[in-house]
Amino acid sequence: MSTPAANQPSPMLFFETVTAFQRSAAMKAAVDLDVFTAIGEGATTAAEVAARAGASERGTRVLCDYLTILGFLTKEDGRYALTPDSAVFLDRRSPAYAGGVVEFLHAPEVMGAFSDLTTVVRTGTTATGDEGTMEPDHPVWVAFAKGMMAMMHPAAQAMAEMAALDPSKTVRVLDVAAGHGLFGAAFLQRYPNAEVVAVDWERVLDVAREHVRAFGVEDRWTARPGSAFEVDFGEGYDVVLLTNFLHHFDAETNTALLRKVRAALADGGRAVTLEFVPNDDRVTPPTQAAFALTMLASTKAGDAFTFRELEKMFADAGFSRSEATVIPPGAQTVVISEK
Repeated sequence: MSTPAANQPSPMLFFETVTAFQRSAAMKAAVDLDVFTAIGEGATTAAEVAARAGASERGTRVLCDYLTILGFLTKEDGRYALTPDSAVFLDRRSPAYAGGVVEFLHAPEVMGAFSDLTTVVRTGTTATGDEGTMEPDHPVWVAFAKGMMAMMHPAAQAMAEMAALDPSKTVRVLDVAAGHGLFGAAFLQRYPNAEVVAVDWERVLDVAREHVRAFGVEDRWTARPGSAFEVDFGEGYDVVLLTNFLHHFDAETNTALLRKVRAALADGGRAVTLEFVPNDDRVTPPTQAAFALTMLASTKAGDAFTFRELEKMFADAGFSRSEATVIPPGAQTVVISEK
């Protein structure tokens, strides 16, 4: 039997793309049913996993086979096992468990932003309200605070290390759009004399407070609820954290916020920013570049900004210099900007 030539046109990419919703639906079902935890605990056949999950054996077998095809499980002689990635990130017993991310990424507000992408592309802005997910006190950010923390552990630790602060000195940190609170908590854990002021919506800060309390550093953490554009930051901060926030707005709005951030910094202070930063071609690296579509669908004017664009925003706001470092596993970039 002959095989098609390597350069022969194929509809497979198109077919795989238009059916890609099945992949995310399968993952949500697996997380909802705790399939990965059941397998990690020793339930390795479809019947055993089904019994643990309270599901049908037929449904469980088809789901587990599909997860095997996708690369989340292995299968041999009718028995399933976790891949190394699944064992670390999808077994609920793992400290790096990331299954809670589904709660945010599959929230109706997030999914709904893509329900009429045709209109979004035609208009160039979200179809889910004037400000999209950036409307004041939007409920999606509570889901974000609850679900996304596990994914941010490596970045939070890397940012705290890169700040290279003197652990013997009192350090003031402003955590803008604190979300789950993990970034501020990482600084409090690494620097015993650090104090963190966290800004976000009140209901989001309630979630962050629970997380900070669990880390045992709540006594040095203060909540300041409200919009980052309206709250009085105060002044004299050594570090201002801007984690996954600037991409929600246009360059002009960001520059105005960065002027406010600069004014809140002490002499010699720095802004430490975490972002998805694509190359100048805007199509590489794929994960960072593709994030622009999320911003198109869910915000009024947000984007995945290149480093050149971010550097200009900081410069226009009065910062003297900015330096970018890609952090493991390589999806995000830390930009440190000096006052």
